[in-house]
Amino acid sequence: MVAGETSGDMLAGLLLDGLVARWPALRAAGIGGLHMKSRGFDAWWPSEKLAVRGYVEVLRHYCEIVAIRDRLKTRLLEPGANQPDIFIGVDAPDFNLDLARALKSQGIKTVQFVSPSVWAWRPERVEKIRCSVDHVLCIFPFEPALLAAHGIAATYVGHPLASVIPLEPDRAAARRKLGLADQDTVIALLPGSRASEVKYLVHRFFRAAALILHGQPAIKFIVPAVPALKSVIERAAAQTGLQASLQVLDGQSHTALAACDVTLIASGTATLEAALFKRPMVIAYNMNWLSWQIMKRKKLQPWVGLPNILCEDFVVPELLQNAATPEALAAAVLQWLQRTPAAAEKKSAVEKRFTKLHLTLRRDTSQLATDAIQKILEG
Repeated sequence: MVAGETSGDMLAGLLLDGLVARWPALRAAGIGGLHMKSRGFDAWWPSEKLAVRGYVEVLRHYCEIVAIRDRLKTRLLEPGANQPDIFIGVDAPDFNLDLARALKSQGIKTVQFVSPSVWAWRPERVEKIRCSVDHVLCIFPFEPALLAAHGIAATYVGHPLASVIPLEPDRAAARRKLGLADQDTVIALLPGSRASEVKYLVHRFFRAAALILHGQPAIKFIVPAVPALKSVIERAAAQTGLQASLQVLDGQSHTALAACDVTLIASGTATLEAALFKRPMVIAYNMNWLSWQIMKRKKLQPWVGLPNILCEDFVVPELLQNAATPEALAAAVLQWLQRTPAAAEKKSAVEKRFTKLHLTLRRDTSQLATDAIQKILEG
């Protein structure tokens, strides 16, 4: 198995629960993080090595990433105990599809868990998917039909987090866990789980927080941080002078999302998690200028945030690249905190949309995924 970042590690950990339940003697190894290792996964490399986003950012790490992939491929193709019965790539398509294609050519069964988002951008990857994997486990309901049209076998298995995150999150319990009062106004800041994301977003988010505090000094901010980036985030908070109003957490992104009133959040998987927690949000993104120029030309839909893509509507605001100024971010967050009938009605409507989305994504993912994997192994 290979999972390339925090969100992939989390999804792979939940999948491993189902795999081990069906095959108790299963051995799993490859590239993974803390969630996978807690299930007994043998991580030959940490998932953080692959946690890079954007064209220019990937180029800076290209040699190291390719070297890891080559070493992993050699290790998996050597006759003996390391040669797998099946390879499961979890998200990280740029890394996993090339590896899967090499393994498939040598007769190893290959599965991709989380379809590359060819419906959102880079549709040219369809051919690579077809050549690389025997089956795709899809987390969104419209994907299998789209892939089938291109001759790619796929199964909708639901989103694992939709079964883990409760339909009605316990805000009070989450606040007690974080030492927050029920009456506090709480904003969760999620500037990303990759170093490249944090580099471009954390100072914008913290400057936006400072602007919000200028008008509403009682507001509390919470920032879940992956362990490798916590010190970077703490230094940025100190530079902005926010320490008194801001709590940097060791992970605990789900607790933060359950506890908050609104979240300012980097575009990515975390936005779907925020939607599953039924939280209003402001989605933001900023990246290297050249990466942005390349990426926006490949975009197929008007939305970038997963909640908006899945709802096919601008349910929550998106502020991208030059639009993601601290002033604009602060203003968009404060819109959600207005105490007016119109604001209350808007928040209620968003909660209903996200509840409907949650129910659509809630399936017995472990059962459906392991059923599909068993058929591939037997085929």
